[in-house]
Amino acid sequence: MRPLVRVFNGNKSDVSAQVPLPAVLASPIRLDIVQFVHSNLAKNSRQAYAVNVEAGHQTSAISWGTGRAVSRIPRVSGGGTHRAGQGAFGNMCRGGRMFAPTKTWRRWHRKVNVNQKRFAVTSALAASALAPLVLARGHKVEQLPEVPLVVADAAFNDLGKTKAAVALLKALDAYDDVQAAKDSHRVRAGKGKARNRRYVQRRGPLVIHNEKHAPLGFRNLPGIETANVTRLNLLQLAPGGHLGRFIIWTQSAFQALDAVFGTLTTKSTQKHGYSLPYAKLTNPDLSRIINSDEVQSALRPIRKQNHIKLIKKNPLKNWGVMVKLNPHAPVERRHAILANEANRKRVRFNELLFGLVSRSLWLSRCFLVLTHFAASQNLETRGDQAWSQRRGQQEVPRHQEATKGLLLPIACVSPFCFGVCSFVRHSSRQNITICETKNNSNARSRPLASDISCPILRHRRHHHPQGSAVGSWWHGSAA
Repeated sequence: MRPLVRVFNGNKSDVSAQVPLPAVLASPIRLDIVQFVHSNLAKNSRQAYAVNVEAGHQTSAISWGTGRAVSRIPRVSGGGTHRAGQGAFGNMCRGGRMFAPTKTWRRWHRKVNVNQKRFAVTSALAASALAPLVLARGHKVEQLPEVPLVVADAAFNDLGKTKAAVALLKALDAYDDVQAAKDSHRVRAGKGKARNRRYVQRRGPLVIHNEKHAPLGFRNLPGIETANVTRLNLLQLAPGGHLGRFIIWTQSAFQALDAVFGTLTTKSTQKHGYSLPYAKLTNPDLSRIINSDEVQSALRPIRKQNHIKLIKKNPLKNWGVMVKLNPHAPVERRHAILANEANRKRVRFNELLFGLVSRSLWLSRCFLVLTHFAASQNLETRGDQAWSQRRGQQEVPRHQEATKGLLLPIACVSPFCFGVCSFVRHSSRQNITICETKNNSNARSRPLASDISCPILRHRRHHHPQGSAVGSWWHGSAA
């Protein structure tokens, strides 16, 4: 059972009959086929063009050859004028020919399969029966009583004058589209205005009839075209390859569509062996199909899967994860903290002891140096003479006596102090290294500030008979 379409008798309020919708108006709409066929059929009306064969070569020119520090392009012969010596013939030269001059034997026309052309025509007819597509194309059909618009044949009998055709269109509220086409008449943009196609205007309604001759009243209205139902043209049904042309049907032409294109059950009587194309989907509303009771009842219930996204945490940076992996980690950390505190106290004590011993060694060394310096200069104080007489011995300076008395204690104490300093320094350095290694895997031992600030160590490094070796051993670089 196909829907019925009303037939208007010259007025939108006067309905004379109802006819079933032809099967061709329910055909599948294939925009890709329509655009392909339209682009190829539109090429068949082109006129061949080409430039003059002699253009750019109507001069006497020859190349100068090589060896003259100029290009080998042909140059105009002669002299005494600016034209002489100028390049010619080439497409890069002034007055030369174009590159690849056009020829009239280009392949201008295209052949299109008959079945493809028929498929495109049926798609264009089906699109013209849908009001949204007609509106989307830009036609003024808001006031129409129905789309497609079918008019009785009696209303077309007396349309020999344009005035009668305008009255019929206004009675059907279809003249707005004609007026829009008339108002769109304008000068073409571009160079086409100088090539015998100066004006452009939009398309209006297409009147399809089933008579031998078209009604004469429509031929002088802007934008309106007429066509016979047996000779439909895709260039008129879908101008520019755009679907949705506004079509005004006569009743006889509308009823003849089943004979011209056939139905879903019968083949065409005018096109040998032709039958209408079938749609790949009889109902393209996929959401309606999926949500229908028939489909939903055959489907299994939705499987709810709770995907828990696990975040992998680094136990070396996350203490909570470390405790989960190693329950003994808090105890180890507590022991490490206590050991670190004990080591730091030991290191601090060793540093203080090292400072005291190093300073005492430095003072003794300074005193020894000053004493030797006084002895070398043979300095004598005021009480040296009387002091020597009371002793009844040979006169000996006081500083030399003091030096003799201090040499033995200093000589004994110096190695001991030096050994204590070395032991304290190495023990402190070892403790610091152990503490820092427990707290930081990338840590390295740092030299104490006292190693650098101690003047005795610097003196021993620079003034010892084996200065470099002793200094190397003191700083821990020797084996």
